[in-house]
Amino acid sequence: MRKHIITLGAMVLLLSMIAPIAAEAADMKKIVFVAGKQSHGWGAHEHKAGCMLLAERLNENMPNVNAVVTTEGWPEDNSIFDDAAAVVIYCDGYEGHPIKPHLDFFDSLAQKGVGLVTIHWATEVERGPIAEKFLEWQGGFCDLHWSVNPHWTADYKTLPDHPITRGVEPFAVNDEWYYHMRFIDGMKGVTPILTALPPAASLSRPDGPRSGNPDVRKAIANGEPQHVAWAYDRPGGGRGFGFTGAHIHDNWGHDDFRKIVLNAICWTANIEIPEGGVPSATPTREELDANQDEPKSKPGSGKGAVDKMSDKELYEAMKAKGMSDEEIKKWWVENKK
Repeated sequence: MRKHIITLGAMVLLLSMIAPIAAEAADMKKIVFVAGKQSHGWGAHEHKAGCMLLAERLNENMPNVNAVVTTEGWPEDNSIFDDAAAVVIYCDGYEGHPIKPHLDFFDSLAQKGVGLVTIHWATEVERGPIAEKFLEWQGGFCDLHWSVNPHWTADYKTLPDHPITRGVEPFAVNDEWYYHMRFIDGMKGVTPILTALPPAASLSRPDGPRSGNPDVRKAIANGEPQHVAWAYDRPGGGRGFGFTGAHIHDNWGHDDFRKIVLNAICWTANIEIPEGGVPSATPTREELDANQDEPKSKPGSGKGAVDKMSDKELYEAMKAKGMSDEEIKKWWVENKK
């Protein structure tokens, strides 16, 4: 009898130890990052490096998050999305958008409440079935011949009271902030997160698919603030978030810029955001340079991505690295033949 009592007691003790572990495992939220293929070159559209940095910060600081990254576009095996709470897509968009051949598959996830985050060019899709799905999944998208993609310094002077803005202070950052998004009718379910009035100079280019059109020119002339990041509550359950910045990789080193995206990723996964937002240490220079698609090289060395970049891309990359116009001009005279 005594032997049975001891055995029963051991079982009770074992169950008491297992129960919290099982509960913690059940509370874990899987977040899948889909990083697009190599794109612009050094310092811009760094999909893999950006996703890996964000996933690392989430795994380090959010005990109930399991963030995984798949690179080179959409994965060959969809099983990576099993039990996902949210999917983050950071890639080149429009005709080559990696989700395009997988609309039915992702729609099946969305119907289960899986969240969606799209970053930068991943917000841009073609009109038609994919655009309609983006309106369903995240409430808005970047629309060719309606939206524009200039580089400008957005000054976010006020922020809404929303879990995504917890711990975030008003900030200003130069980036390729797409604006004049196409939103769901009446913006029902949409909460603007980052809003600013672009300067008239942001429409200095001639009209074109991404550079300007009569509608956006009228909006800016009328002083209409533009929403460049937004949260969306789907009527049937599930959440979405669109973020048009992050052309410049080094902007992940800006604490408020990074925090608002980390918060948003967790929000789409239905994770409670800490009062001060998702904590994360400011990346070091080495961390920002890590995992970029092309090796960093000295300008004019004849090696690496720098010598393959267009003048516009090279200028943007130099600005992203903190070089002044005078420093850029000097380098240009000495090296750009």
